[in-house]
Amino acid sequence: MIVSSNSDSLHLKNDRKIFQSLDGLRILVVDDSADSCLLVSFILEGYGVKVMTATTALEALEVMEQFKPNLLISDIVMPGVDGYSFIRRVRNLNLTLRAIPAIAVTAMCREEDRNLAISCGFQSYLSKPIDPTDLALEVLRLIESDYPAVPNNPNSGIHNATHLDCLPWV
Repeated sequence: MIVSSNSDSLHLKNDRKIFQSLDGLRILVVDDSADSCLLVSFILEGYGVKVMTATTALEALEVMEQFKPNLLISDIVMPGVDGYSFIRRVRNLNLTLRAIPAIAVTAMCREEDRNLAISCGFQSYLSKPIDPTDLALEVLRLIESDYPAVPNNPNSGIHNATHLDCLPWV
């Protein structure tokens, strides 16, 4: 016989809420690492998300017009056009596409890296390695809010925007 604790039941309820809320979303994942794209896709598809991946920023810009994602998840350090330049370009697209919430994902964990990502147009910042629950919760938080995410747990890998100071778009 298996007996669950109250915390297990609470966790299960949270998982159900995430699953129901993310089901059917379209998310574009941009990362030059095929393994990273595969991992993020695997996590999100487990919640019913439709995921499209791109290995370059230029490929992602092409895919966006057809796929029309609800949310972007982009690596920062990529060859050619990096994540900072990519999000600046996204913010110059048509009204519908420029308003897409975006999460920066990177192994760079310095405060100035986070600040630059936010100022360039990302609403949130996740540090690699990505915790699957943090990723799902942050996606849920961004799609349920018309405002930038609010900091919650300073010990998690999530670094949220509290304001958006945008640099000139390139």
